[in-house]
Amino acid sequence: MRPWRRPTLVRRVMAALGMAFLLVWGMLLGYEYLRFKQESEQNSGVQKVGTALYAALVRLERPDQVQAAVATTAIWLNQLRHDANNLPDDLVFELRDRAGRLVYTSSAAARRPPAAVAGQAGGAAYWIYQRDAPDWSLRIAEPKPERSATLGGLGRGLIPYLLISLPCVVLPLWLAVHQGLRPLRLLAERIAARQRDDLSPIGMDPKYSELRPLVAAFEELLAKLRGKAQRERAFIQDAAHELRTPMAVISTQAHVIARAADPAERQQAQEHLNLAIARASHLTRQLLELATLDEMEPATFETVDVADIVRQLLAQQVPGVLARRMDLSLDAPDTLNWSVEVAAFQSIVTNLLDNSLRYVPLGGCVLVCLRSDDTALILSFADDGPGIPEDQREHIFERFYRGRGHDTPGSGLGLAIVRQAAARAGGSVRIIPGLHGKGCGVEVRLRSSRLAAQ
Repeated sequence: MRPWRRPTLVRRVMAALGMAFLLVWGMLLGYEYLRFKQESEQNSGVQKVGTALYAALVRLERPDQVQAAVATTAIWLNQLRHDANNLPDDLVFELRDRAGRLVYTSSAAARRPPAAVAGQAGGAAYWIYQRDAPDWSLRIAEPKPERSATLGGLGRGLIPYLLISLPCVVLPLWLAVHQGLRPLRLLAERIAARQRDDLSPIGMDPKYSELRPLVAAFEELLAKLRGKAQRERAFIQDAAHELRTPMAVISTQAHVIARAADPAERQQAQEHLNLAIARASHLTRQLLELATLDEMEPATFETVDVADIVRQLLAQQVPGVLARRMDLSLDAPDTLNWSVEVAAFQSIVTNLLDNSLRYVPLGGCVLVCLRSDDTALILSFADDGPGIPEDQREHIFERFYRGRGHDTPGSGLGLAIVRQAAARAGGSVRIIPGLHGKGCGVEVRLRSSRLAAQ
């Protein structure tokens, strides 16, 4: 599209102003027409002319003087109507004697038979004035103008006033619009002058209150982008740091295996190597899972039996639970249908279960509860393990944060994944008390898809 043909706010305002002037012109025209029609019905011009002419005629004594006065008035008034050039046909003057005989008719009436004029005068085409004196009778008929002619005349009469007022309105309005858009142009210039990776605040305080929400929204967007960029940098640094340890162990143990002559030493190095590979694999899987949750499309909900999903995921961990002589129990209804994002829900269950099994000591207990109320699906994992100190609970859901006071290997991503997966469904996560006065628990509340979308 050519630049001069692109729509602009100034052109839209000017177009709206033009439409407003047309609307005002039309409303004024309608008002003037109604007022003209009302005044002409109540006190038409022919009534004024007839009243004045009759007052002059009654002072004349001879009939020929009366006839001459009527004729002179008819010629004079019709000439004025011709000069105005915006009035319909001539006035019709008739003068009759005492017996009702026509003694004078104006030139306009001469083209019409008196009877015809009288007939039309009784209709809607004429305004009539009639007054009788002792010796004569005066009758004047004025043609009513057509509606189109009346509207045209009134409309043309209003145009000069609108043209005079137009620049008085357009100029201040154009200046107001031009100056009002100046902060937007300044904002666009500041944004265009920035470097591609510059996410610093704009630092602009517009004086117009209408523009402050726009600038505030843009500042909030920049703040979110800064936070996201910082999290991504921290994520990359933490991931590299966490992966460095298992990679170093793998490298070291591989070197030991290659050079060890003692089978026992080689076997021990092999075990350490397998543990390092498992740790790296677990960390890689969690990193991919977290990245997937960050970049996934908006949640797609489907109604499934969440109780059955939980039972299947717990059943997969039975061998490990038996090997550690742990007590893993589930408190859930036989069937519980709920609308969830299946992948995110499975991720929540898997990571909470892995977290419990990893930190609960041998012979410990883990209780899984699943229930629902009117507004949310509630899933909780509680154990009797070492628990989480109060001063660490504020940070326990941060990525790569691992609590102090234990030597259990881990990545510090499990609870971060749980929080991210719950947030996708509009849910929340919190720490709850553990079992038998020990350990701790995690409770996840997932709202229904209808409530999550609000």
